[in-house]
Amino acid sequence: MHDLIASPFLDEYLLVRPGGRGGLRLPRAKYEDLRPLGTAETAPSWLADAVRAQWADLDVTGRPASDFLLVRQPSTWGYSRASWEINLGCNYKCKHCYLGLKVNSGMPLADKLTCVGIMAEAGVLWLQITGGEPTVDRDFMPSYRRAFELGMMITVSTNASLLWRENLLEMFRECPPYRVTVSMYGATKASYDELTQRQGAWDLFIQGMNAARRARLPLRMSIIVTEDNATEEQAMIDLCEGWSLEYNVFTNMTPTIYGGGETLTAQSKEHLRMRRPFGGCNARHTFFHTDPHGLVSICKIGRDDQISLPAEGIDGLARLGAIADRLMLRTGGCSGCQLSGSCTVCRPLAKHYQEAKAPLASYCQHGIKKAG
Repeated sequence: MHDLIASPFLDEYLLVRPGGRGGLRLPRAKYEDLRPLGTAETAPSWLADAVRAQWADLDVTGRPASDFLLVRQPSTWGYSRASWEINLGCNYKCKHCYLGLKVNSGMPLADKLTCVGIMAEAGVLWLQITGGEPTVDRDFMPSYRRAFELGMMITVSTNASLLWRENLLEMFRECPPYRVTVSMYGATKASYDELTQRQGAWDLFIQGMNAARRARLPLRMSIIVTEDNATEEQAMIDLCEGWSLEYNVFTNMTPTIYGGGETLTAQSKEHLRMRRPFGGCNARHTFFHTDPHGLVSICKIGRDDQISLPAEGIDGLARLGAIADRLMLRTGGCSGCQLSGSCTVCRPLAKHYQEAKAPLASYCQHGIKKAG
């Protein structure tokens, strides 16, 4: 299994290490040096020196290139990142979840592997596997392994409830993830179990976190602040810092992907934050999202006019540009808005808020002005 990946990335070339945070920019000439390496050829001296300088614990001097290096070939599609909901099913029923109903449905394994292959062909280097809870999916492990074999740097978004399982930990040892992002829903059993609506969820979280930390997984915490755990924000931060883990704090909930507003009631009004003005994003340009049925959209929010990867193959991605242009237009309740230049949400997200009949103040500056 490879220790290093040499890959095109946007207009650059990178040398990255699964499970590692750092990386190297490669001049194009150096990348081209690596592309034709045969299975028995040893690493060029400049590569061995660069690897030793960047990763002191990794020495590739004299080793056959095939033992440690995977060279990704250029893609004409120009994508670099993607997210994939392997399943909407979950073992929790969190009050704030933007996915709404948790349905254990999706593609057979063969179609999942086809989609992973198309993502690699499209140039995707960084892949986020999410859900639902991805680790409950019966095909999570073979899908993850295939993405790793194709040279992707994988982030797994999880609630940590199953990270204690030895088969998962063994796979992560053999195929290290780039990052494991864990959502945190409280600092006590009472608040955690209440928000997730599952008795024993806190115990599973602690069991999974203890196992993940012992395994030295590359963890990052997403602290979710809601009405149920608002008084524990600092306690959650203290717990993460006590574990010496990076963290981000999230306080603003969004409507469900179906336009339902039930998730908004979970928000802690005292913790809501003003979003930064929306200045564009890389949706459909260098990023796309795939749902459990292989349907591709520009992102997790703008899911209209999806493209079926199993049915259309990689050529279907050519339609993403026109779809994005249409979805980003300020239509409906936002048409002609004089504040659109400083709006804090993109048009697809604003549409979800409007469908959920959310208060203007939760997403629109007009509502904030009136509230003031």
